[in-house]
Amino acid sequence: MRRRALLAAAAAPAAAALPGCASGRRRAADGSVTLRFQSLAWQQESIEANKQLVEEWNAAHPRIRVDYVQGSWDGIHDQLLTSFEGGEAPDVIHDASDDLADFAYGGYLADLTGLLPRRLLDDIPGHSWRTTTFGGGIHGVPFLQEPRVLMANRTLLTESGVRIPTAGHPWSWQEFRQAARELTGKGRYGVAWPLKEPVSATLNLSLSTGGQVFHRGADGKVTVRFDAPDQQVPRVVHDQVNTDRTAARATLGMGGSDTLPGFFGGKYAMVPLGFSYRQQIAQQAPEGFPWTVLPAPAGPGGDQRQGVSPQTLSVAEDSPYKKEAVAFIDFLLRPRNMVRLALGDWMLPTGRQALTDPALHTGRHGWATGTALARHLRSAPAQSVRGYPEWKDKIATPAFQEYYSGAIDGDTLRRKLVKDGNLVLRRYQR
Repeated sequence: MRRRALLAAAAAPAAAALPGCASGRRRAADGSVTLRFQSLAWQQESIEANKQLVEEWNAAHPRIRVDYVQGSWDGIHDQLLTSFEGGEAPDVIHDASDDLADFAYGGYLADLTGLLPRRLLDDIPGHSWRTTTFGGGIHGVPFLQEPRVLMANRTLLTESGVRIPTAGHPWSWQEFRQAARELTGKGRYGVAWPLKEPVSATLNLSLSTGGQVFHRGADGKVTVRFDAPDQQVPRVVHDQVNTDRTAARATLGMGGSDTLPGFFGGKYAMVPLGFSYRQQIAQQAPEGFPWTVLPAPAGPGGDQRQGVSPQTLSVAEDSPYKKEAVAFIDFLLRPRNMVRLALGDWMLPTGRQALTDPALHTGRHGWATGTALARHLRSAPAQSVRGYPEWKDKIATPAFQEYYSGAIDGDTLRRKLVKDGNLVLRRYQR
C-alpha cells in the first residue's frame, strides 16, 4: 500500500474538515442520521468513483445520509489519532490494514464481528480477513489490494533473449538475477529497486522464500528472527547492487515514481513496483513506449506468495451509528461497486465475485497478470505486531538501507534487526 509525499497535494487533510462533526450534531429532528465517510482516494478516477457511490447511496437512503470527507494518505496515522482522542473521528474510516493494529488494540475501532453481513464475510477470503483481525475481533473490511510486479521494457526483454515469465511460469529469484545481468548494457541497468521505504517491500516479497521475520510464541508474544528464508530476497537485491552491478545504486533512496523517467528513457529495463503504478505509467509514458507487466519472482517450488496490506474500511468505536455505517460499507463493497473502486485505483478487489469481472482479466495494462496473482496474496508478516511502526522506522529501515547500499554486511543486518528490534518489541508486550 503506497503512501507517497505527492498524495498531500491530491487532497486537503481531513482533520480540518472534522471539527463540529461530533455525533450529537448529526441526528436531525426527524431522526435521520448523517455519517461521515473519510476517503483516502487520491487518483481522480478513484475520487470520482467514491463520490458517485456516495451519491447513489444518498439517493436510495434519504434517512441515512453520508457526507464525503476527503482525506490524504500523508500523515494519516497522526491525523486519525488526533481525531480519535478528540472524539471527532469520522464514522467510516478508510485506511490500510498495516495501520490498524494500534488503533484496534487501543479501542478506537469497532469490532465488526457481529455486524457484518454473511454475504460480505463469505465473499472476502479468510486470508484477507486475517489482515484486519486483531485480538480475535474484526476491525476493518479489506477491500483493495495490490501485488508487487515487475514493470518491464518489452523491447529490451525481447532483444535480450531472456525467457519471458508469465503468471503461470514466473522467474525464480535466481532467474531474475540472471535476467538482470542479460538486460544490463552500456548506459543501462537491468533493474532499478526504488527502496526509499524498504521494509514492507522486503518482508512482503520474502514470503515467497518462506520468510516470516515475526514469530508469535505460545504466550502470544512476538519476537524477531532473521533466518535463512528471510535472507534470500535481501541478498538478491544486495548482490545486484554491489556484486553484479545490474541494479542502480542511485535508486535505493527513491520512491517508485522517481524511477519512472529513467524507465521511460531506457536507463532501467525493469522496475519492481506495486500494481497500481500502472496508472502513472499509462498516463506518463511517451507515446508508443513498449511497457509490460511481469509477475514478481517466485521462491522454491514456484511459490508466488506475497504479503499485502489491503486498503480497509473501519468504523469508529465512538460512532453511535455502527449498524448504519456497516450497511454503507456493505453497499460500497457489493461486487459491482468493488470493481468500480478497483478500476478507479488500478488495484485488485479482495472479493471473490469482483475478481471474476471480465474488466480485470484483460491483457491491456497487465490487468490479467495482476488478477492471476490475487490467489497468492497473504497477510503481510507485520500485520498484527504491536510496535512494528517503531521497529520499522528506527531499526529496520536504516538497517536495510545500509545493507542494500553495501555499508554493512548480512551478519550486521541480522544483528540490528533481531537484537535491537526485539528490544523495541518487548516494550510493547510487557
